[in-house]
Amino acid sequence: MSHLDRMPPLERAAMNEAQRKAADALAAGPRGGVKGPFIPLLRSPELMDRLQRVGEYLRFDSSLQPRISEFLMLIVSRQWTQQFEWAVHAPLAIRAGLKREAVGDLQEGRRPADLQPDEAVAYDFCEELVRNRGVSDATYRRTVETFGERGVMDMLGVIGYFTAMSMVLNVARTPAPDGSTALASFP
Repeated sequence: MSHLDRMPPLERAAMNEAQRKAADALAAGPRGGVKGPFIPLLRSPELMDRLQRVGEYLRFDSSLQPRISEFLMLIVSRQWTQQFEWAVHAPLAIRAGLKREAVGDLQEGRRPADLQPDEAVAYDFCEELVRNRGVSDATYRRTVETFGERGVMDMLGVIGYFTAMSMVLNVARTPAPDGSTALASFP
């Protein structure tokens, strides 16, 4: 299997008008440029524009604390062995208050041992959802009690959005930033 980037960055001169408009809009927002999943997504500028607005809400304006959002992003990145998202979000998760040990456990494919109560609820919700394609009444109730109904929707948004971004990046084989530690593939 080739590890070459299938959809490398486009030169501005090679972009059509819709791609230039979408790239300029992305660069004017909080991301400051076309990076990561937006490089391959630029091949479909309308999809990129719509997805980036969802991602902007989930990263910067959702009801979830950044520590929880970043934790969910890491769980999904680990599930997909998504190198780019892991490299970007592991340091952000630590800065947001997630313990380094929890990040290390996730990196090794383990449930973190020492989670805060809300982190445990988020982890259990995400894992059960992915494993069973739904959650039990008990897990749902615990998640609503912890995060509220809006929080449940925002968690679903983060999980779904980062699943989609992981698929885009894995298919495009977008490399992780230089110098980042690679996730090991699970057997």
